[in-house]
Amino acid sequence: MPRVRTAWKSPFVFFTVLMLLKIYLASFVLFGFQDAWMPLVTGIPPVWAAFGLVEWLSSRRKLLNYWWVSLLLTSVYFAAIMYYKYYGVIVTYHALQMANQLTQVKGSVTSLMHPYYLLVYADLVVMIVLYLAGSRRRSWEMAHRTERWRRGPAGVLLLSLLACFALIWPNRYSMNELKQTQQMGILNYEVFALFDTRKNWNFLDGNEELTPEAVMAFKGEETARPEQYWEAAKGRNVIVLQLESFQNFLLGLKIDGQEITPVMNKLMGESFYFPHVYQQVGQGNTSDAEFVVNTSFFIPPLDAAALEYADRELPSLPRLFREKGYQALTFHTNDVIFWNRGELYQALGFDRYYDKAFFGEEDTVHFGASDEVLYRKTAEELGRLKAEGKPFYAQVISMSAHHPFNLPEEKKRITLPERYHGSFVEEYLVSQNYADYAIGTFIEELKKQGLWDNSVLFVYGDHLGLPLYSMTKTDKALLKEMTGREYGYSDMMNIPLIIQAPGVTGPKQWPQLGGQVDFMPTIANLSGISLEGHPYFGQDLLNSTSNLLPQRYYLPSGSFFTGTAIFIPGKGFEDGTTFPLPYADEQSDPPTQEEYRKALELLELSDQYVNGLPLRSPSGSSANQQD
Repeated sequence: MPRVRTAWKSPFVFFTVLMLLKIYLASFVLFGFQDAWMPLVTGIPPVWAAFGLVEWLSSRRKLLNYWWVSLLLTSVYFAAIMYYKYYGVIVTYHALQMANQLTQVKGSVTSLMHPYYLLVYADLVVMIVLYLAGSRRRSWEMAHRTERWRRGPAGVLLLSLLACFALIWPNRYSMNELKQTQQMGILNYEVFALFDTRKNWNFLDGNEELTPEAVMAFKGEETARPEQYWEAAKGRNVIVLQLESFQNFLLGLKIDGQEITPVMNKLMGESFYFPHVYQQVGQGNTSDAEFVVNTSFFIPPLDAAALEYADRELPSLPRLFREKGYQALTFHTNDVIFWNRGELYQALGFDRYYDKAFFGEEDTVHFGASDEVLYRKTAEELGRLKAEGKPFYAQVISMSAHHPFNLPEEKKRITLPERYHGSFVEEYLVSQNYADYAIGTFIEELKKQGLWDNSVLFVYGDHLGLPLYSMTKTDKALLKEMTGREYGYSDMMNIPLIIQAPGVTGPKQWPQLGGQVDFMPTIANLSGISLEGHPYFGQDLLNSTSNLLPQRYYLPSGSFFTGTAIFIPGKGFEDGTTFPLPYADEQSDPPTQEEYRKALELLELSDQYVNGLPLRSPSGSSANQQD
């Protein structure tokens, strides 16, 4: 009996009890309510393995070693919570490579943090107090330094490692990372992810050449020369306007009779409008959208495209337009070092980039000049190029409606009803209303510079603004009021696409499914740029009816969109879940296993092709800064 009482007072048991708080908190945030025993069964073995090592190897400074180990484990749980709240996926060690980006978006991180998340660090405070307690700490350590107690941890360590293996091994082939983590346990999954090569599928024969025809064959699409709108805007300037965090449900939205996006609503009513388009970005978000739109390749499986692919010579729209005598330019008010954009722009073949050094810090919103400044200075620069007789391909990246949408008071232009006050949805709508106003100033500036009638304006959202995973009950209720249904995956990932080319386009809604990977071939078709011999993974939305959109982020691996549904796998296809799209016919055919296979193949084809591209030489692209 005395031995049992002594064991219960040991650091091993004491800190195990404290670690249970973290296990259950993280499990609740990631998986919701579940079997009460599941977090215990999956969470305790790796904790005991770590603490067993401390007991086995520590003869001195045991509590300090507990502190360091507990800090490491706690930080894993905390990172898992915070990452899931925005991305809806499980963080892995790959995300640590982008930790330096957090200084730019610390407001976004803070906004996702509920005070009770900080409870995961409660035991560290306790440990510090105990360690500084002097004699009491020394007596506690000495009481458990006997040989009989040091033999026990070796057995605990061995049994814990066997239990971890038993949790990991049967779940190693699960496609859905969220379910995989739930079955393995969060800490076990993080260790598994260190060594997992499962995502390196190999569907291509090493001697097989990747061609546009091969890609379209996978998708079941014909590759005949486009018939509709081929060269309809040939020779015109092309302005690709990427809107920060702009979701499709904003268009046409009125709150108690008050339009949220009147400028975009008017533009939509005068242009080609594609309401069924979905984002295909990853953890690089805005920079990933820049990559996908300009290349028609999919994002890499683990890292942001700007980090993974910036050392390549990427086939791209900027390069194609430059071959036609255009200048290829990109405009963004943030510093070009953010998300490695300086290297990305060289990889994409832009002639010049315009960043914070060009736009300055006039009228700052978040981490750069406001959208009003962006649009005014961009239009002036484009007008200067027009005066020189130089056609251009220009990508313009807006930024003022950036998460967490804490717009300066002087920029707020609408007041929403009281029921919206204090909600995250209110902040989002107010920010997007200002962004919409700024777009109106851009259109007027383009007209003032004489650019409107001889340009193609291609407007789209870069990625979601309201993550499903971090919405409160109030936010979800407000979204249901606005959309007429429960806010779901389709609403979250749905972005608008509007194409305006005076004299070419007119008021028309296009019903087909589309993704950001489809933008490049659509722009190329309008501009009369042949993609013959140029591999791409999207399809021209002006000349296609069916589509298949693989997803890699914000949904588990293996997820994809068809024209009627979203499919999210479980361990594989058989135990997956189908979510019908809101506009789908109830009699529509569900996603098939063949489509599931094709979605995975398309991702792998893209990976293999981009990874096989030649490395870019340091002088291989101009992409100079414009001061």
